[in-house]
Amino acid sequence: MEPLVNIVIPTFNRAHLIGQAVEAALGQSYRNLVVTVVDDGSTDATRDRLSSWFPDPRFQYIQLAENAGTAQAKNVGLALTAADACTFHDSDDLPHRDKVLRQARVMAQPAIHADACLNWGSAGREPGSRVDMGCVLTHHELLLPDGRRVEISRSLSLVDDFFPNLQMGSTVPGDWTHVNSGLFRVSVFARLGGFSDCIEEDREFRNRLIMAGEVVWVIPEPLLTKIETPDSLTQSAASDYDSARRKADRQAVWDSVARWRASGEVPPVPVDLSGVSIGFVSNPALLARSGALMTKGTRDRVDMWVRRLGPARAADRAGTAEIGETA
Repeated sequence: MEPLVNIVIPTFNRAHLIGQAVEAALGQSYRNLVVTVVDDGSTDATRDRLSSWFPDPRFQYIQLAENAGTAQAKNVGLALTAADACTFHDSDDLPHRDKVLRQARVMAQPAIHADACLNWGSAGREPGSRVDMGCVLTHHELLLPDGRRVEISRSLSLVDDFFPNLQMGSTVPGDWTHVNSGLFRVSVFARLGGFSDCIEEDREFRNRLIMAGEVVWVIPEPLLTKIETPDSLTQSAASDYDSARRKADRQAVWDSVARWRASGEVPPVPVDLSGVSIGFVSNPALLARSGALMTKGTRDRVDMWVRRLGPARAADRAGTAEIGETA
C-alpha cells in the first residue's frame, strides 16, 4: 500500500518564494500526498499568493495567528494530519519531481532484516529481525547566495555531534546531509515526539532519531535543491552559525548528547502547542489529529481545532474558515 504523505512547508514572509515551493511539491510524481503550508504569522502577501491553490483538495494552508518559530510551525503541520508519513520542506526548497516517490518506495520495502554482521544490539534490534525504515533521507544540491551550486553528499555529517573527529572530509562549507527533507513515518513521532522549540530543531531531532536507534536510509542522489538567500535563517546575522542564539541552542543539543552517553536514555519531546493559535485554514476537510506524541493539553487543543473545523463540519462551510481564537 502507498502511504499517504504530507509535505509540510513552514514559511514566514516568503511570498516571493513560496509559490515555486508549492508548485514543486504538488508536482511530485508520487500522487498519494497532501501539501500543508504552515504560515508562521506572515505579515506580507503570503496568504494572497497561495489563495489560488485553496480549491485544490490536496492543498492545505494553515495560518498561525502569531509568529511561533519554525519548529512550532512544523509541529502544527505534524499534529494536524491523517498522513502515514511526513516530510518537511523549507519554503525555498525545490524537490526533484521523483523525490517523494523514491523515498516512499524505500520506506515500503517489505523484506529488510538486521544482518548479523552488524552490531544491531546497540540499536536495540535483534539480528535477523525485520527492519522498518523510520526515515529516508536524500542528498541535495545547495544554491548559495553568491551563485555557486554545490552537491551536498557527505552522509558522515549526520553523526557530527557524536564523532566530530570524522568530519574532516568536506571541501564545501556547510556540506551537511540535512534531516529536514527526510521522509519520516508518523510512528517515529509517536515514539520520539516532535520538534524541540529552538532554531536547531532539525539537528536536535536528528540526534534523537540516531540515539533512539531508529533506522535511517540515505538515497545517495541529490533529489532536492535548497536555495540559500540572505534572509535564510542560516544566513541572517541574528540566527547564522555564529549568532549567540544558535550557539546557545547548539550547546543545548550537545548537552543532550552528553546525557545520552552517560545514561543511554533518550527522553521524548512531546509536541506542546499550548502557546500557538491558528487564525485560518483553507481546507478544513484535511484536519485530523495525528498519532504524534503530544502533551495532554495539546491533544485537547488539537481535538478542539478538529471539532470546530474538521471533516464533520467542512461540508457546512464554504471551503475555508476563520478560527478566530485568542488562546
